[in-house]
Amino acid sequence: MDTDLNETGIRQAHQFFNHYRHIPFSRVYVSALKRTHQTVAEFQKIGILQTIMEELNEINWGSMEGAEPTPESHNIFVETLQKWQQGMLDVAAAGGESPNQLYARQKTGLAKIMEARDEDPVLICMHGRAMRSFICLLTGTPLNQMDDFEHGNVCLYVLEKKADSPYFEIVIRNSRLHLHENYHT
Repeated sequence: MDTDLNETGIRQAHQFFNHYRHIPFSRVYVSALKRTHQTVAEFQKIGILQTIMEELNEINWGSMEGAEPTPESHNIFVETLQKWQQGMLDVAAAGGESPNQLYARQKTGLAKIMEARDEDPVLICMHGRAMRSFICLLTGTPLNQMDDFEHGNVCLYVLEKKADSPYFEIVIRNSRLHLHENYHT
């Protein structure tokens, strides 16, 4: 769903910016969904270029997208996640997108990002399920293990490109230190 950030999200976005604004990002990549734009808006205000990429959008949950949760939809969601963990990566919610479809879309997006070789470091702002899949893509982790990558809203993962390898290494995992009131960089 293409929703706005709530008050908590706005506060978290501001905390994130305050703690990482000193990093000289070459570019910020965001999904086409407005809450990613809102999360990193302050970086654009200080002159960091932003690129919108539909390839970074959240997985499409089809008929479940935006629907009021019910016990039945919760069961479908849990069953779908279990199937994905078992390697059934072509399974999708009715009318939705499978992990394999998401992964293929992200592969195209990563190729575009990697074409800009003079951009380092970059900030990528995306969504939970999409982020888990993207980290699998970056690290060469099998996609059925995407739930091994925990995340919280406005968390930070730092990855570095491995020398002589197509993959990245996770340096910082699911950090939310910047959201603690007493944390200073």
